[in-house]
This record gives sequence, C-alpha cells and structure tokens, in this order.
Amino acid sequence: MGMDVSTDTAAVARHAWFGKLPERVRLEDTLEGAKATPGGGANAYDPEGSWKCYSCLALDLGL
Repeated sequence: MGMDVSTDTAAVARHAWFGKLPERVRLEDTLEGAKATPGGGANAYDPEGSWKCYSCLALDLGL
C-alpha cells in the first residue's frame, strides 16, 4: 500500500513552510536610536492641558 499523493503533497508543503527555523535576528537590527530633546519634546507633561486626558465614569454619566 502506497501513501496518498495528496498526503505527500501536504507533507512537502508543511516541510517547506515549517521545516526550518527562521534566520536569527541580530540585536543591532532590533534597536532604534532617537535623540532626546531637552524638556521632553512633544510628550512633555503639561499641567494646563492635562484635563484633556482626564476620564471619569461618574463624570461621563453625569453623576
């Protein structure tokens, strides 16, 4: 008894897809450098504008 041709084709496809581990990624390729700006730049804390991000369920419901 021989193996089914479709089973052989599926096995070949699985081996082509999963047969080996992917190439190793170097640490240098995973890091990205960015210069820091004095004062924090766009993400600096702004106490006057902090109310814009405030969220409270009680206030949202009008309680």
